[in-house]
Amino acid sequence: MYKYEYNSLHDLLSLAEKEQTTLSDIVVRHEVESSEVVEEKVRAMMDSRLDVFQESIDAGMSDPGKSVSGLVGGDAHKLAESTPTLLGPLAHKAAIYALAVSEANAKMFKIVACPTAGSCGIVPAVMMAAAETLDVSREAMVNALFIASGIGAVVSHNATVAGAVGGCQAECGTAAGMAAAAVTSMAGGSNDMILQAFALCLKNTLGLACDPVAGLVEVPCVKRNAVFAVEALAAAEMALAGIKSVIPPDEVISAMAEIGRIMPVALKETSDGGLARTETGKAIAARLEKAMEA
Repeated sequence: MYKYEYNSLHDLLSLAEKEQTTLSDIVVRHEVESSEVVEEKVRAMMDSRLDVFQESIDAGMSDPGKSVSGLVGGDAHKLAESTPTLLGPLAHKAAIYALAVSEANAKMFKIVACPTAGSCGIVPAVMMAAAETLDVSREAMVNALFIASGIGAVVSHNATVAGAVGGCQAECGTAAGMAAAAVTSMAGGSNDMILQAFALCLKNTLGLACDPVAGLVEVPCVKRNAVFAVEALAAAEMALAGIKSVIPPDEVISAMAEIGRIMPVALKETSDGGLARTETGKAIAARLEKAMEA
């Protein structure tokens, strides 16, 4: 067993308190131990993911065209050109970036699956928008991404991040929770606040179906990324104000796992339920199937 091994968020927090350090430092130490790679290289690898975040945002923003299916594309550009009426500058920017990255994924551009391709826009959008708005240092961003990855690893260990297993609560839900934790860290939140932000966010995605129209990671996935990027910011704001989740973070993860187990298979990436089986959803699937046969 590694000295800095953790299998729950309680373990992670306890280690940080014992060592009188940050959550990110514990995640880094564990990665150094388990990968047998020196800390400098571990940090450099994580730093490189931030470069891909920016590349994905830029790619999505610069290409307003449609995906091959014609279902998505151009919405990030459209939202960026609009004047926000209801959202503040940070939330508006995060929604734009989430659309951009998710549209980039639909067009087969390079993205970071954090934790999955279907939820790839949430963490990059929240982190990059917050970094620009709050003027956060690169080091603080890397530390925040380590926290997000450590939390994602715990979710994967104790539940799932796969839509085919747990529904979209496991994909966009986990991603939103990771993003909430990361941005809380970037805003100077304590170790406990970071985990509370995760719990507040994830528990409000419980039961979310994975119901992709025509089996494509496009509808409702792309716009869902934007919505949950904003939710992540709301959860982080509450945590920073000292608001706590009544249900502890690890128990929220357990609840998500249980819901995933009892969720109907039709709502777990099979396109046999939910939005995929609406009249419009079925018509789109039939049209695309016919186009492929032509």
